[in-house]
Amino acid sequence: MNQHTLSMRLERVAAHVPAGARLADIGSDHGYLPVALMRRGLITFAVAGEVALTPFSAAERTVRENAMEQRITVRLASGLAAITPGDAITAISICGMGGETIRDILDSGKARLSGQERLILQPNGGEQPLRQWLMENGYRIHREELLQENRFDYEIIVAEHDGPVLYSPEQLFFGPLQMQVRSPAFLLKWQRILRHKQQNLANLARAQQAVPEHKVQEIARQAQWIIELLA
Repeated sequence: MNQHTLSMRLERVAAHVPAGARLADIGSDHGYLPVALMRRGLITFAVAGEVALTPFSAAERTVRENAMEQRITVRLASGLAAITPGDAITAISICGMGGETIRDILDSGKARLSGQERLILQPNGGEQPLRQWLMENGYRIHREELLQENRFDYEIIVAEHDGPVLYSPEQLFFGPLQMQVRSPAFLLKWQRILRHKQQNLANLARAQQAVPEHKVQEIARQAQWIIELLA
């Protein structure tokens, strides 16, 4: 993967960035996403934010090698601290980290959100608490995607601030739009997870030491939701 050829996962993220956007890519790694979008003429400005020095230096190098220093700003900062009001950001992408981490980035940087940005989020697991945060903060989920790459399931959640919105516990668990579409990849994912949860329950039933009842009930309830979804 490089600024010319994105991974399938990042290509799908790129597809949700509005044309002409001013993008903040948080946790930009090598800066491939903003550079690729700029090369294609799809965005007008970008901030590539990185909290760690090595990927920050890599992103700087990618931007420099593509002579985009005037249009892409690389900043060493934690989360949304990479954004300033003068950037007039219209889209924020946060990809390749746990849903709880993305939630925490959004929550701690809430003061830097204008509410006008489109959020394009690609969590590696932990989608449920991330959806919970979006709901509680008035973000409606407009698009959801599930794709498999290198035998891993990746979800993409696209949200905009046009709440209030209320999702059921099941919608937060599965994804409100994915529940409606029920794509083959989505059904396969939940068949695999159901097998895992049923195995978990069987192991807990055989466990020598006592397991907290609320933990068993939580797994059993989720397994029942999946059974009903697949029925």
